[in-house]
Amino acid sequence: MEETGVVGSEVLKTGIDWGALWSKVTEWAMNSGIKVLISIIILIVSFKVINFLAKKIEKGMDKKEKEGANGRTDKTLAKTLIYVLRIALKVLVVVCLVGYLGIDTSSITALIASLGVCFGLAVNGALGNIAGCVLLLITRPFRVDDFIEVDGYTGTVEDIHLCHTRICTLDNKVVYVPNSIASGASVVNYSLKDVRRIDLEFEISEEEDFEDAKRILHEIIDAHEKVLHDKENIIRLTDSTDDGVVICCRAWVNTPDYWEVSWDIREAAKKGFDAAEIEYPYAQMDVRVIDKREREAR
Repeated sequence: MEETGVVGSEVLKTGIDWGALWSKVTEWAMNSGIKVLISIIILIVSFKVINFLAKKIEKGMDKKEKEGANGRTDKTLAKTLIYVLRIALKVLVVVCLVGYLGIDTSSITALIASLGVCFGLAVNGALGNIAGCVLLLITRPFRVDDFIEVDGYTGTVEDIHLCHTRICTLDNKVVYVPNSIASGASVVNYSLKDVRRIDLEFEISEEEDFEDAKRILHEIIDAHEKVLHDKENIIRLTDSTDDGVVICCRAWVNTPDYWEVSWDIREAAKKGFDAAEIEYPYAQMDVRVIDKREREAR
């Protein structure tokens, strides 16, 4: 009787029945707690397995491409689909675990429906980017590994994701261009054609023999092993300025050799012009000082 009175007085003082509370916690841990623990373990393991399989497929795809068994078009589509599939599988795992925990999904559905309008307004830009991704995969203005110029950025396409296209610039910066812009803006694809033409202009002084300068450029073009000699390479006088004349040099090369050959021609032309003592024009200004008496005589 005394112990019962003591326990009853403690309950009155604290307002909490610690025994009943501990009993409920124990009961929840034995029933729902185990389910929550199992769900967390399944969630972590499932996400790791999905990520592992996705990376494995991407590596296998890259290996096949290097061996020549796969094309760039398949790689572009495959990488995007793998990314979408990875997200979809993770969402499916979460939905299944929610059902496993016994959570009533009808209330969640009602909540999502009530917030549908607000959510639609919030993701309006994202939906436009997803639509842009679909458009890019259908029209194919560029593909993975293509060297392009879009929205003022120039670089190599690394990935086409749902909402953005990832580009690596020449100075190794990563740029994320929204797909709505990439699909609607003007895109310059430098990799689409196998060959490109190099257009260079050289301005020499008007007093110099431009035929001699043309001869030097012809020798440079004919001697370069990466210039395509089966195509029409042109070297002609194209313009005349106040200080000199402009000689245009047009040479065809394979697309991967564009920058190397362009720099080689510029360097060789500078050396050739210097050796032939062909001068470049320099801006000059003639200043004439008129004496006061001479001005008055006029």
